Amino acid sequence: METDADRDAARIGDQVRQTSDRAARQFSRLGGVAGKAESGDGAIRVEVAPGGLLTDVRLTHAALRSGTDALAQQIMTLADTARRRAGDRMYRALSPVLGPDGDATLASLGYEPLPDTDVDDEGYSPVLGGR
Repeated sequence: METDADRDAARIGDQVRQTSDRAARQFSRLGGVAGKAESGDGAIRVEVAPGGLLTDVRLTHAALRSGTDALAQQIMTLADTARRRAGDRMYRALSPVLGPDGDATLASLGYEPLPDTDVDDEGYSPVLGGR
């Protein structure tokens, strides 16, 4: 005989699987959630994972001419821009899956939408959800 607790556990398990499947489809459609930023002259390029983990830094010889302090500051500024972009992508991927109650959770994790006018260096625009 199935108890109420068994039914509730089965229902919750189904909901978790369905949400997980929807999230996987969203991530697949979005094409990843890394955030990228590049200096205006293209001398410095960074990529971060959601949450801000730096996953790639590319420098040209021109970037090295600005001096170590200026270079470090530019990398930090670009990494912050990329972090916000990754958070926007994560938010836009999960918000439709989690619904209105999930928005507060996403915000608490630092995943918030950016203004629709913020377009990254590869043409990703939040309003379009991609390129």
